Amino acid sequence: MSRQTPSCASLASKPSANSRPGARLRNAVRSLGRWGAACALSLVLPWSAARADIVIGQVAPLSGVLASTGKQMVLGGSIYFRHVNAQGGVHGQKIAVKVLDDGYKVDDTVRLTRELLADPELVALFGFAGTSNVGKLLSEGVLEQGGAALVAPYTGGEPLRNPFNPWIFHVRAGYADETEHMVQQVTTLGMKRIAVMYQDDGFGKAGLEGVQKALTRRQLELSAAAPYDRNTDNVDAAVQQIMKSDAQAIIMIAVNKPTSAFVKRYREVGGGAQLYNISVVDAAEIVKLAELKNAHGLGISQVVPFPYQPNLPVVREYQTLLKKYAPDEHINYTSFEEFLGAKVLVEGLRRAGPAPTRAKVIKALESLGHYDLGGVTVNYSPDNRVGSRYVEVTVIGRSGRLMK
Repeated sequence: MSRQTPSCASLASKPSANSRPGARLRNAVRSLGRWGAACALSLVLPWSAARADIVIGQVAPLSGVLASTGKQMVLGGSIYFRHVNAQGGVHGQKIAVKVLDDGYKVDDTVRLTRELLADPELVALFGFAGTSNVGKLLSEGVLEQGGAALVAPYTGGEPLRNPFNPWIFHVRAGYADETEHMVQQVTTLGMKRIAVMYQDDGFGKAGLEGVQKALTRRQLELSAAAPYDRNTDNVDAAVQQIMKSDAQAIIMIAVNKPTSAFVKRYREVGGGAQLYNISVVDAAEIVKLAELKNAHGLGISQVVPFPYQPNLPVVREYQTLLKKYAPDEHINYTSFEEFLGAKVLVEGLRRAGPAPTRAKVIKALESLGHYDLGGVTVNYSPDNRVGSRYVEVTVIGRSGRLMK
């Protein structure tokens, strides 16, 4: 008879009535074995206080091809929420975040979000990943029916921004902004033959469309558009197709593992084009998976400021709290982005008053206007949900580290 390993969610939802928060977390980690690290991260915040007054829900890909990204998403929010709780909470109320793993699977995202919204105590949603995943929440009316704001989703898909919907508060620029910036850079360098390697879903197609529109504005045509299947790193066909195009630059709309597979394979077969990728990847993981000799020189667009140098107050705050609450974790663009998102959400909770509801949180968030997070400004209003259009391009240097 096989032994079934419990999920993070099941452990979180079934604590012993008499156990203390710290003991519950330690017991959960011991029982999970090799699943313990991811689950520990998701359990730290919900059980950090004996009683939580403000409930937030987060669905993240803690397993599957986007697991490393999901971990960083949860981490970034967690360190700020824990800091707020340590300072007494919001209007004296502690925040608890219930984190569920969707494995980057669209149907699971929908199902788990419905479960979260069924809790009457939940006042907002936070994080989430995937253009297709969040898009399905919109198309099926899940967010509208639940009436809760979703703050800082880890996606720049244009269909989530246009047409306007009142439920999603974006902290990052859109993929259209990122692709325009990258196309501007490569064409300024004199490159005219540009190809795209993209994930064959809403995420990839949103980025592909952004590149196509940016090229059209410059009276250029795409050299090749090579898709790969979602939730796989099998990119051999895409490599072959793009090699035939003789592209001078390749813009990848892909997540960590397929990006790494493409970079490695393309370089190994002699591909010499300048490589770029959209912001949703982790440079450290690409270097690890693709090897530095292949990843060196890869350009990655970024939608938040450089988090490795403490030049801004909010970067210093992020670095300080990361060292305090997660000393074994490294600085990371993804965790920093969600840290900024957590600051947006907490300010919304403050403005919503001592008895926040889903409707009050939405009204509070759209009242932020131009709000300074500490050297990074977002802007929201009743008719604007895109908080920032900041984009810059970084490059993986010879040491394997990102450079501006």
